[in-house]
Amino acid sequence: MAQSNQEIVLGKETQADVAVRTGSELIYGLDDRPPVVESLFVAVQHVLAAFVGIITPPLLICSALGADAATTSYIISMSLFVSGIATFIQCKRVGPVGSGLLSLQGTSFAFLGPIIGVGTAATGAGQTPEQALALIFGVCFFGAFVEIFLSQFLHLAQKIITPVVSGTVVLIIGLSLIRTGMFSLAGGAIAQQNETFGSYQNLALGGLVLAIIIALNMTGNRYLRMGSIAIGLAIGYMISLALGLVNLSALSNLPLVRLPIPFRYGMSFDFAAFLPFILLYLITAIETIGDLTATSAVSKQPIEGPVYFRRIKGGVLGDGVNSLLAAVFNTFPNTTFSQNNGVIQMTGVGSRYVGFYVAGLFSLLGLLPLVGGIFQAIPQPVLGGATIIMFGSIAVAGINILASTQIDRRALIIIAASLALGLGVVYVPEILDDKPALIKNVLSSGISTGGLTAILLNWLLPRNMGSPEMQENQPKA
Repeated sequence: MAQSNQEIVLGKETQADVAVRTGSELIYGLDDRPPVVESLFVAVQHVLAAFVGIITPPLLICSALGADAATTSYIISMSLFVSGIATFIQCKRVGPVGSGLLSLQGTSFAFLGPIIGVGTAATGAGQTPEQALALIFGVCFFGAFVEIFLSQFLHLAQKIITPVVSGTVVLIIGLSLIRTGMFSLAGGAIAQQNETFGSYQNLALGGLVLAIIIALNMTGNRYLRMGSIAIGLAIGYMISLALGLVNLSALSNLPLVRLPIPFRYGMSFDFAAFLPFILLYLITAIETIGDLTATSAVSKQPIEGPVYFRRIKGGVLGDGVNSLLAAVFNTFPNTTFSQNNGVIQMTGVGSRYVGFYVAGLFSLLGLLPLVGGIFQAIPQPVLGGATIIMFGSIAVAGINILASTQIDRRALIIIAASLALGLGVVYVPEILDDKPALIKNVLSSGISTGGLTAILLNWLLPRNMGSPEMQENQPKA
């Protein structure tokens, strides 16, 4: 990516200046090739950060549909396998498809509600879980073309998707995810069921992992910094084993190898079920823009200009193509993940070549369920201790993007309104309980609510709101 090193003038400062201010201190940049051992070390940490996020949606969907254990296990394996293929495409950039950044792909949470709604309606009408899955995969397959089509017109949105908009979306992403990290640190859903949620043991275990990661990041040793997350998780895992908190009993029921079979459950289609997915793929595109902007920022890459928009366009196109592949290989829509941006900041490695190792590990986990089962057994407090600081660093990346632009009165209104509404639905989700399914599906995500607010306000508010002329015309207090 020779053009990524060019300095594109943005007002009084160059794009390189912005990148330095918004990125973290990197050991390896986007096009650097770290040694194999170091690449694998960092790749494992990306996998650990995203693993639970990838397998959780298929677990919830299969549970809601009443699918048997064999079907659930197969779809989880395919979710990991497809995440590997999708991550490779996103990092490699195959023709126009992919961002060329160290960007991970995984199963999207945004589609969870509509997919469960479509599936349970099908099973309620007398269809088997397998027939319901065929309908879901058919709807998702054709819905992916919405995002593919949309990606071809993103260059027209350069005046709407500005650093104020993208920085606000990235900030909301980080702040929204912190809640998830804290929930895991306290023990997660399992701890709520057995009434150990927020116990001293869980908090101490998560706090220890967090402290280890912070301490290793403060050292001058680059290997300790690059391995901080893996080391913290490994120590937490070993302590959990000693305390009897790791359950490996399910490993004995897993097959040694699982091969992908395209359209294993068939494919069907229903237009009424398809309609909500049109808007959801649009929302996913907005989230992807925010994720890729954060990745560009922490990787010291442009967050404005032609290079940035070419990456955004390729990334959204990659999202659509990868969701298409996901439906073919019996799993649910894919999207870019936010978690890896925190890993880039913590490890100081933004090389897209690390993404190839991540892709290989994901695919391997999908093909070898036993290996995936070991990762799946990581206790929630251990995982929460690592993810909470990564999610916090994503929020910091958003702040840095906003700091790279002038915050006038117009920008202040956009940021304030978007943060208020985006985080509002995160803090008070019950506000949408009695609303129609379409409204709930669109606005239940703080990222989509805040992102839509930022885009609409940036489009509708007059451009000269912050100009001296307009300010002079305002009545004096």
